[in-house]
Amino acid sequence: MLRLEIDGEKVEKCHEMASSVSSRVNQELGPFSTVAIERTVARFFGIDGVAKDDVPLPNVVVEHLKSQGRLEDGVALHLANACLYYGESPQEIAEKIALGKISLSQVPWQGREACQEKAFELVGVSLEKIREKRREREVLLESLPVKERPWLYVICATGNIYEDIIQAKMAASQGADVIAVIRSTGQSLLDYVPYGPTTEGYGGTYATQENFRLMRKALDEESEKLGRYVRLVNYCSGLCMPEIAFMGAVERLDMMLNDAMYGILFRDINMERTLVDQRFSRMINAYAGIIINTGEDNYLTTVDAFNAGPAVLASQFINYHFAKKAGLPDEYIGLGHAFQIDPRIEDSLTYEIAMALLVREIFGDCPVKYMPPTVHKSGDIFFAHVLDTCFNMVSVLTGQSIHLVGMLTEAIHTPLLQDRYLSISAARYMRTAARHLAENFFLEKDCLIQRRASEILDRTEKLLGEVSRKGLFQAIEEGTFAGVKRQRTGGKGREGVFRKSQWYFNPVEDLLVKELFRNEA
Repeated sequence: MLRLEIDGEKVEKCHEMASSVSSRVNQELGPFSTVAIERTVARFFGIDGVAKDDVPLPNVVVEHLKSQGRLEDGVALHLANACLYYGESPQEIAEKIALGKISLSQVPWQGREACQEKAFELVGVSLEKIREKRREREVLLESLPVKERPWLYVICATGNIYEDIIQAKMAASQGADVIAVIRSTGQSLLDYVPYGPTTEGYGGTYATQENFRLMRKALDEESEKLGRYVRLVNYCSGLCMPEIAFMGAVERLDMMLNDAMYGILFRDINMERTLVDQRFSRMINAYAGIIINTGEDNYLTTVDAFNAGPAVLASQFINYHFAKKAGLPDEYIGLGHAFQIDPRIEDSLTYEIAMALLVREIFGDCPVKYMPPTVHKSGDIFFAHVLDTCFNMVSVLTGQSIHLVGMLTEAIHTPLLQDRYLSISAARYMRTAARHLAENFFLEKDCLIQRRASEILDRTEKLLGEVSRKGLFQAIEEGTFAGVKRQRTGGKGREGVFRKSQWYFNPVEDLLVKELFRNEA
């Protein structure tokens, strides 16, 4: 069987350092919340829709409290207090706030105990909806099993959700197991979530709850036809990370791209904002049974992939421990990886096997998401297909879990339909042709694959030691990951981070912690 000889003590040391790094960040940022978290709590209360000027009502409520200097308490106590006093639903309260008919800071106080009890009651309704969606998925997976691995993952994102549906169903019928609807360019920088179905996205389709619902319904119909469950993916990152996690949970998405550092590095979103939001969003994903995908594949498209192995592996260790501390079990932690080493390097394919196998074995129970070659593709269409074929073989040979299908027009979010068909067909071929190939190979003790994997692990241990000594914030400021430098006090959305008051209360977090960590009590 194709397996590496990994130094278990070094792996354990890497885990210990990454766990320490993530714990320190969580402890340091524990006293803070964000406007996105509070908007998510409002959504858990059942608040949805928009005001007359198309501002989402959760934004209206949060901005209302912020203007009155009461956001530091969290939205939950003030909303519950108003519901008790007026005898109305949170939605009705939000609509009256939008019309200027209610000022939450002036509502007579009904008592903390009564308000907390009411808040838990209201949030419990949404949590039950999420539980029901998770049960639905489990039933469908039982009746419509997916038997092939790796799952073949494709992107269908035209900007128009109705066109996406047509293409997604076609891709599923051609053999795709996972459909990702990439978001419209720049949506991660919007500090609100658009409302309703959308038809005019650029470079992708807006992530909205209605778009989630429409695509989930379409893929359920296609799943019934095909006799296998087709998974749905969207992007739970950016300034609205926890809100999109909530929407995905109530509409039964199956995967969410949800990285701890992606927004910091590639969208220049404030560090504190991102790292506070990622924990809360991952708790929601854990509760909903949603697989997260981390973003290390993006590192490999911005730097020299041959030399970036240690930074990628270090990030995977850190992402893994942030996820564990948010309650995600290994089977829901989809770490990112990619096939991006310069093909002109001698033995580049051997190095790709070494890195893929190393990640796969260190995180043995995690559904690693393996991304295709893109950086070194050019106008030579024949060589592009050769690269994708090598990628397909390495993916099967090393036992990857989620395989984003490489295709000629990959850089176009709406690739030519025939390219998608040919790429799915090629990946399906390799999945069958090389199914048991790994069982027939053994690695020599000092072979190039083994030496390369050991070298990367050694350098990763050293790098994590440096990050552990400096702390994650300083490490990012110095450009440790992807060669991108960001400042802790800079970046977009920093004004949306605030320190909790002594009265702060978040019933969603309290209930999620109780449920996700009950065995640790």
